[in-house]
Amino acid sequence: MEIAFYLSGGVAVLATLGVITSLHPVHALLYLIVSLIAVAMVFFALGAPFAGVLEIIVYAGAIMVLFVFVVMMLNPGPLAKARERAWLRPRIWLGPSVLAAVLLAVLLATLWRGDPGPVVEGEMLTARAVGTTLFGPWLIVVELSAFLLLAALVTASHLGQAGSSREPDPTTAREES
Repeated sequence: MEIAFYLSGGVAVLATLGVITSLHPVHALLYLIVSLIAVAMVFFALGAPFAGVLEIIVYAGAIMVLFVFVVMMLNPGPLAKARERAWLRPRIWLGPSVLAAVLLAVLLATLWRGDPGPVVEGEMLTARAVGTTLFGPWLIVVELSAFLLLAALVTASHLGQAGSSREPDPTTAREES
């Protein structure tokens, strides 16, 4: 399980570097998804499967879908088809695919051996413990983060609509008449 931890950690670092150095937002999103899945694999290797599942469901699932929709809303226009064709080239998918293949190999090797590995010392992290902690002493923090995510969603929606429905500039309308 130690090998799984180090390989997953290395993939997470490399994918995060891909996020930082990527010039296109879609490429950065692909690397970010691989990075989040690698962090979930680190949690699994440490013996915290519930934290790993939360990482995949919450971050790699829900928040990444939100990011994809924001990128889609902010990139409308006639050049969008040309950009999409450029993004579909195999060279662009090579980096995230190689890193995802390393994670898949680590996962398959771990499952093949059937060794769950060492469990982190302490009590087992259950859904009940997470719920009691989040909605107990941390209720205000959870609610504030929900408001922050809602504000980000409303802002992204507003920016996306403002870019697609441009009104005519009053200065150019006077020149034409």
